[in-house]
Amino acid sequence: MVPSMTVTPKIRLFVEHPLAEEQQVTLSREQAHYLFGVMRLTTGAQVALFNGQDGEYRAEVVEAGKRGGTLVCRDRIAPQSMPPDLWLMFAPIKKARTDFIVEKSVELGARRILPIQTEFTNSERIRQDRLQAHATEAAEQCGATFVPEVTELHRLDRLLADWPEGRQLMFCDEAQAGAHARLPDTDAPWAILIGPEGGFSDAERARLHALPYAHAVALGPRILRADTAAVAALTLWQTTLGDWR
Repeated sequence: MVPSMTVTPKIRLFVEHPLAEEQQVTLSREQAHYLFGVMRLTTGAQVALFNGQDGEYRAEVVEAGKRGGTLVCRDRIAPQSMPPDLWLMFAPIKKARTDFIVEKSVELGARRILPIQTEFTNSERIRQDRLQAHATEAAEQCGATFVPEVTELHRLDRLLADWPEGRQLMFCDEAQAGAHARLPDTDAPWAILIGPEGGFSDAERARLHALPYAHAVALGPRILRADTAAVAALTLWQTTLGDWR
């Protein structure tokens, strides 16, 4: 007899609930609408669940309704996997492009996403809850078992004044376009800093270059848009020091 093959469910859902074999998970109204109203699942259907802590579980729909529902975890199908201890710090830009940066940061393995207010940042406000929802959707779609936190907007000067000891900073300086990128090979936690569309001010650039933990790099011979720079910087770091090595 040929053993049957188990198929990983195509639909993945992040839940803020403990996960274990035979654990019941009660759905919110929004989750129930997505599974049963949008995706048209019914009782007996399977969904992959993850919560950022316990790995990924295959779960079965045991109750399905318009305003709620219940799933039961059957077995764990993937262990918990954490991205490297890497922050992505960026100055918010136009709405769709900021959404793009958050989405790609999750896909490329950032552990924390920090919108930054610089002297030339165009946007002075963000919707943290909306960006966090984008991060969750990106994790659901890319197979990650961890959802990075998207913080509220931080002022760059205040963040640098209270910088955590031991964390290194990859400072992407558009003024160095064409220079060779060099990063020290260290297992320390890192952060990547992407500037605004107008670039860093002279005072910000001088301060960053003076910091002992900051390492200025260029992202190739051309000046990149902020959203392109975020993808390029994350790729550079991951291939040099991260989990792409």
